[in-house]
Amino acid sequence: MITQYHILNGDALKEQFPRQIPGEIIVARECLVDGPVDGDSLENLFETRSRFISENYEGFTKEDYYPKTASEFEKISNLPHGAEINLWFEDDLFCQVNFWFVCSLLRDPSKEYSIYLVRPEIHTRFGFGGLNEAELLGIFENKRKLTQIEKLAALWELYQLEKTDEMLEIGKELENDLPFLLPAIQAHIDRIPSNGNHGRPTESLIEIREELKTDDFGTIFREFNKRESIYGFGDLQVKRLLDELS
Repeated sequence: MITQYHILNGDALKEQFPRQIPGEIIVARECLVDGPVDGDSLENLFETRSRFISENYEGFTKEDYYPKTASEFEKISNLPHGAEINLWFEDDLFCQVNFWFVCSLLRDPSKEYSIYLVRPEIHTRFGFGGLNEAELLGIFENKRKLTQIEKLAALWELYQLEKTDEMLEIGKELENDLPFLLPAIQAHIDRIPSNGNHGRPTESLIEIREELKTDDFGTIFREFNKRESIYGFGDLQVKRLLDELS
């Protein structure tokens, strides 16, 4: 009997996950879109990430990272041969970077997996959170098999190395099959500061603050998510950008 696994991008989806769908749930509790991702091994990457998160996200410690985050990724690395794996990820950059990383963990020539992608049919700032149980069941039934794991795993490695031109090449190569890749890759490139420009997310926050004439975080955050849903940033990421401006 094939063992079924569901890899979810965050605990929010876990809370609303349809009980009718069998299988073991693994949660990717990370925000690899924010901060350094250097490390030529899982151990080194976890050290980089635990240090960054504990230093920049209030209430999170290095000690918390390993049982809550690293242990989930280790489960992915140890999935059994022949498993059916369903990847529940959205189109925004936050989700996509985690998705690429998970694909890199699944690239194991010694194992044969059946890997499927489950995603909302239409990208909105609400993502899975905007779907009810029947709609979640519907997109699960319409999941698509992934046959490009090598290319998707390569996106993670190129993201680590900041090789954006090569990322674009893969996005264009896979555009017909996976059209959501290119917008996410372009959003990543657009956020890189250059020639005195702070990068798209920060420039957008500056515009919002000036247009709405407010420093109220809740107001700014809601407007940012309307305009820049492609980034999928949570309040912690947006607050960090605003703090850097201050």
